[in-house]
Amino acid sequence: MTVNYIFILVLLIVFGASLYRSTFGFGDALIAMPLLALFINIKTATPIVAFIGFASSVFILSRNWQKLDMRHIWKLALFSILGIPLGLFFLKGTNENIVKTVLGLILIIFSLFSLTNPHLNLKTDKSAFAFGIVSGILGGAYNSNGPPIIIYGTLRKWTPQEFRLLLQGVFLPTNLFIIIGHGLAGLWTGEVLRLGLISMPVIFVAVLLGNYLNKRIKAEQFTKLIYYFLIIIGLVLIIQATLKFMK
Repeated sequence: MTVNYIFILVLLIVFGASLYRSTFGFGDALIAMPLLALFINIKTATPIVAFIGFASSVFILSRNWQKLDMRHIWKLALFSILGIPLGLFFLKGTNENIVKTVLGLILIIFSLFSLTNPHLNLKTDKSAFAFGIVSGILGGAYNSNGPPIIIYGTLRKWTPQEFRLLLQGVFLPTNLFIIIGHGLAGLWTGEVLRLGLISMPVIFVAVLLGNYLNKRIKAEQFTKLIYYFLIIIGLVLIIQATLKFMK
């Protein structure tokens, strides 16, 4: 396969991942990471995926920042950041396969239970700190900070518009810390910077389209789609852990 075809495929993957992130508020890494790794080096794909998430959040918030109410998410954002070093410190020696398997099972069981009990909800934000800490710990240890925040949002019954926007308020600082870490690790090479800059207009167009789609999804349908995607995430985590265990 020639370099030009690979370049086009990379941009298509970036567009698809950014479109999903802009429509639902999350999920770009799960889409982009395994697909990009098929065509470019993993050390190039990793910082590109982080950049996609960061740029998508910036574009989404730049168009809707007046609607972002930090009162709903400041606890999540703060404790997520605080949890990152805890994850690096406490879980560094923990068996990754066990953690991913447990997390996958939790996501599947929670989603199936919620689909059969649609009225399950959190009426206050008193538990936000707990979801934030767990998110930061999982993010710092295994780059899996999304599921706890997504579960919190579904239990709080955020509307599709709130869900997409509020998630960016939590993920933006987290993505920034990840990008800084990649830079300190020397992953931001000339090739990564070139792909990142060229991807900017692709991400911007995807965000515009995702913004359009997000406004046209009904709240009940949106929540069901979130649960289905959480089940997929859970299955992917379990499969990853199983494959690593079998090696």
